[in-house]
Amino acid sequence: MKSKPQHRLPQTAVKAWRISGFLVSLFFWIGPIAMWFFDSQRVVDLWIYLLMVAILIPVTLIATFVIPHFRWKRWSYDINEHEIDLQHGLIIVQRTLIPVNRVQHVDTRQGPILRNYALSNVTISTAATTHEIPALTEENAGKVRDQISRLALKAKEDV
Repeated sequence: MKSKPQHRLPQTAVKAWRISGFLVSLFFWIGPIAMWFFDSQRVVDLWIYLLMVAILIPVTLIATFVIPHFRWKRWSYDINEHEIDLQHGLIIVQRTLIPVNRVQHVDTRQGPILRNYALSNVTISTAATTHEIPALTEENAGKVRDQISRLALKAKEDV
């Protein structure tokens, strides 16, 4: 069995994922807040609102602080001339080997949160599916994209 991939994501990925997790959890607060605001007759009992808040507070804390840390801790990758090795997962750890000769194209993507931390995602497309190495530094993402592209071109020339 192959050893675990050695390349890790930068620590700043955790900060970006915390903001993303917090923003996603805010979406779930809209319902209870809207219900409270528009329930001028107080048709819904107070304990229902308190129950929703009691559920949403831990969900928000977990999405903001716990999940990003463990996601970062579990993510690793390696790239060699034959394959791209990705390992990630929170509870179930997934290991993916992508043959370099199957790569069709490689992209870098950057949303506003990642841009704020100078991070980019590298997206690797094959005929069957798309894989992603998330939250690399902009410089490293460019290097990884170019390296995979060169290796894929070389692998196609060898065939």
